[in-house]
Amino acid sequence: MKHISIAIDGPAGAGKSTIAKKVAKDLGFIYVDTGAMYRAMALYFIQNSIKAEESDRIEAACDHINVSIQYENQVQQVLLNGENVNHLIRTDEVGQMASASSVNAKVRLKLVELQRCLAADSNVVMDGRDIGTYVLPDADIKIYMTAGVKERAARRYSEYADKGIACDVLQIEKEIRERDERDMNRDFAPLKQAEDAIYLDTSELTIDEVVARIKDLYKNKVEV
Repeated sequence: MKHISIAIDGPAGAGKSTIAKKVAKDLGFIYVDTGAMYRAMALYFIQNSIKAEESDRIEAACDHINVSIQYENQVQQVLLNGENVNHLIRTDEVGQMASASSVNAKVRLKLVELQRCLAADSNVVMDGRDIGTYVLPDADIKIYMTAGVKERAARRYSEYADKGIACDVLQIEKEIRERDERDMNRDFAPLKQAEDAIYLDTSELTIDEVVARIKDLYKNKVEV
């Protein structure tokens, strides 16, 4: 039986993870959080005092890293060398390291194999920067999701504020622009819209509206 895959790509703060989780839940698919996998690797680098520019050390460290995803009571658990690191990977420091280290080809290749195996074994919704262009080029549905930089910064600011995390919206906007620049200009599998992906600007849309649009695409393209 062929499994269905939905690929959602886009820049930081576009709402990919929030949307992908809801779509997966509604369709009964497995949500594969590729960003969390890169963050787990980034956490290892930070814990071992490896800097983003130390490409040789990063590549050497890859041989000692195992990242996996498990589900317990329908809740995703990200495991770094067997340890649940869900509570450690959502900081700004880890996010910046994940973006910086993901330009390294060995880091990406380390995780792509696992991501492809998950898609081969299950119906999945997968979000990231290069899912439709590189990780799952044959995905059944491809979405390129984005929003204006200021809107993305405002969303991230609200997210942090709701968690009681002190932050500055202008600094967040600056960091998002820097991440966009890195992600779009890296040599290996840069962030870009796949030729057969549907462009979706969420700046003026609610979460439920975006989810509904993707579910409609699923019904029209897969269930027909």
